[in-house]
Amino acid sequence: MKTTVKNISDTKVEIKVVLDSDELKDARKKAVARLSQEVKLPGFRKGKAPADMAEKHLNPNDVAQATLDIAVRTAVPKAFTDNKKNPLVIPEVSVTKYAVDESAEFVATADILPEVKIGDYKKLGVKKEKVEVQEKDINDVLNNIAKAYAEKKVTKDKAKMGDEVIIDFTGKKDGKAFKGGAAHDFTLGLGSHQFIPGFEEGIVGHEPGDKFEIPLTFPKDYHAKEMAGEKVVFEVLVKQINQVNTPKIDDELAKKCGPFKTLKELKADIKKNLAAQDEHRIEEKYKDDLVSALVKKSTVSAPEVLISDQLRFIKDDITRNAAASGMSFDDYLKQTGQKEEDWEKEARKMAEARVKASLVLQILARDQKIEVPDEEVSAKIAELRDVYKKSPEALKNLKDPRVRQDIKNRMTIEKTLEFLVNANK
Repeated sequence: MKTTVKNISDTKVEIKVVLDSDELKDARKKAVARLSQEVKLPGFRKGKAPADMAEKHLNPNDVAQATLDIAVRTAVPKAFTDNKKNPLVIPEVSVTKYAVDESAEFVATADILPEVKIGDYKKLGVKKEKVEVQEKDINDVLNNIAKAYAEKKVTKDKAKMGDEVIIDFTGKKDGKAFKGGAAHDFTLGLGSHQFIPGFEEGIVGHEPGDKFEIPLTFPKDYHAKEMAGEKVVFEVLVKQINQVNTPKIDDELAKKCGPFKTLKELKADIKKNLAAQDEHRIEEKYKDDLVSALVKKSTVSAPEVLISDQLRFIKDDITRNAAASGMSFDDYLKQTGQKEEDWEKEARKMAEARVKASLVLQILARDQKIEVPDEEVSAKIAELRDVYKKSPEALKNLKDPRVRQDIKNRMTIEKTLEFLVNANK
C-alpha cells in the first residue's frame, strides 16, 4: 500500500491510497468467502460449499464490488495509523481508479485531531481574585430574610410603594397585544423594579377593582430589540392589594432563622456562607483564566467537526432552559433581541474556545501522565449510585461503559486543572 498525505488545513487531511494486485488478491479471497455464504450447491448445505466451487456461481460484478469494499475498509484505518493521523469522524472515501484484480486508487478525507504544542504552563501570569464580602452583600441577604418573614394583610386602601398587588395586565402596541406582555393573577411587589420604568409607579394610588391604562415607552436599550424605544399602553386591573409588614432586622429575627441568639451571630454566619460561595466562584474563574492563558501560549487549532458539536450542545442547553419557561429557541432569540445568525456568530466563538481548551487539557494530561485509577472511577460511580438511587434510568446509565469512560474523562480533566493550579502557585 502506498499513501500520499495532503494537509488541507491544520485540522483536515486527505490521504491518497494506492493498492496493488497482491492486496486486492487478499481482499478478493475474503469477498468470495463472504458471498459464498449465500450460495447453495447440490450436496451441500447453504454456505457450506468449498469457496472455489461456490465462486463459479457468483456474479463477477458482485465479487469485484465486494473486493473493493473490503480492500477500502481494511486500508483506510491503516493509512491513517501509518501516517500518525487520528480521524475524528469516519473518513469520506472517493474511489478514483479501480482495475479489477490489478490495482485500486482512492482518496480518504477526514477531520483529524490537530497537533497541539503546549506552551509554558508554569508562568501564565494569572492573578486570582481575593474573597471580599461587603457589608452591603450581608445586608442584602438580611433584607431578603426579612421579606421572607413578612406578614401580608389584604387591604382596601390605595396602593403604595412597598405593597404587594395582584393584577391582570395586557400590553398593547398600536392597539394590538404583543407577545409576552400579558398575565393574569400576577403578583407584583411595588418598588421591586420588575417592570420597565413607570409601570409600578402607574399602579400607585389605585384601589382594588380599578381598571386603567398606563401609557409607557420601552427603554431604548431594552434587551428585546423589537420593543426598544416603542410606545405602548398597558391595560391593568387591580384585583387585590396586600400591605406588607416586614419585621425589623434584629435579634428576634435572628432567632427565627436558626440556632442564633443575636443578630451578630446571624450576620457572621451569612458572611461565612457568602465567603464560601465567593471562594468557589473565584476558584472556578481562576481555573478558566488559567486555561485561557495556556491556550494563548499554545499552538492549537479547533477542528470544524468539534466546533459543530459544541454549537449543538450550546443550542440544546438554551433550548432546554427556554422550554422550562414555556418558550422555544426562537422565543429566546426574540426576547434577547438577536437574529439567529448573530447568535450563532457569538456562540461559535464560545464553541471554538471550549474545543481549544479541551484539546490543550487533554494533551497536558497526556504529557504529564495524569491518570485516574480505575478504583477512583468505581468509587465515584458508587457515590453517584447513592445520589441517584431513586432513579432507575440513571442507575441503568451508570452501567454503560461509555458513561463510565465519560466520568473518567471528567475526573481526568479535574485532576489536570488541579495540576495547573498547583503549577502556578
